Amino acid sequence: MRLEVHPETPQTRIIAKAVDVLKRGGTIAYPTDTVYALGCDIFAKKALDKVYQIKQMKKDHPVAFVCADLSDIAKYAVVDDVTYRFMKRLVPGAYTFILPATREVPRILMMKRKTVGIRVPNHPVPQALVKALGNPIVSTSATWDGEQLNDPDDVAAHYKQCDIVLDAGWGMLEPSTVIDLTGDGYQVTRVGAGPVDTL
Repeated sequence: MRLEVHPETPQTRIIAKAVDVLKRGGTIAYPTDTVYALGCDIFAKKALDKVYQIKQMKKDHPVAFVCADLSDIAKYAVVDDVTYRFMKRLVPGAYTFILPATREVPRILMMKRKTVGIRVPNHPVPQALVKALGNPIVSTSATWDGEQLNDPDDVAAHYKQCDIVLDAGWGMLEPSTVIDLTGDGYQVTRVGAGPVDTL
């Protein structure tokens, strides 16, 4: 099912339909402040398996998830005062933070070092989804043959297995900038849409 959603003021009924799908263990494609993403409820293991299947990813391929705000992040990641202040300058925004995971994170979402990738996109649609659902959603870029998909027509065509595609118009072609905060200071492991010159 493809549903048009307003990118700035997402319609409550559209968000409610998508959240209903998520609660029932479904998968969605949705816009972010960077590229379109595929996702599901982080606690729905079968749905997460389906996301991996749809995107044809190996089981050890890491996926991030979307939180509503910094207070939400602290539930799923170990965040000290220095890290909190660093992230506070950058969220919401086009960044994914690699952080030590807490026990609240499903094991399947943890990387080998028990770390997790977390985003707070500067986009009303994923923020509305997470707030209405009550917990984070998986976020992995909608790509095909290694290319980012920014046209919702392409997203809908290539990911027909998704229960819902939320169409908010054209997205961007650059994914988020990835910042590893698990060691001393920070390390940029992927330069993307989030600027790094002011870090």
